[in-house]
Amino acid sequence: MSRNAKINALLLLAVAALAVLPLVLGLGDHKEEPFAGADAEAERTITEIEPDYEPWFSPLYEPPSGEVESALFALQAAIGAGVLAYYFGLRRGRRQGEERAAAARDTPEGD
Repeated sequence: MSRNAKINALLLLAVAALAVLPLVLGLGDHKEEPFAGADAEAERTITEIEPDYEPWFSPLYEPPSGEVESALFALQAAIGAGVLAYYFGLRRGRRQGEERAAAARDTPEGD
């Protein structure tokens, strides 16, 4: 197994562990919504500290349900992943093109 393959396998294992361990260890079992987002956690903590707190502004768009909110978040993640994949694919393609051009320059004309 090459060095890059080992690194990729270790990274994949680490990502899987980060996703599975909180579920297996029962982290968040004591909460009503164990894996709520950071915004919900911050709002809950602020209202515990200061019950009369008034937000400075309201969201521009409030999704009609949690499912729509989750779908929009997933769409945002998919678009971001697509942009990153395009960028890295473009870089790899350019590098391969440069390598082919360099190899073509180095080969004699008669071959």
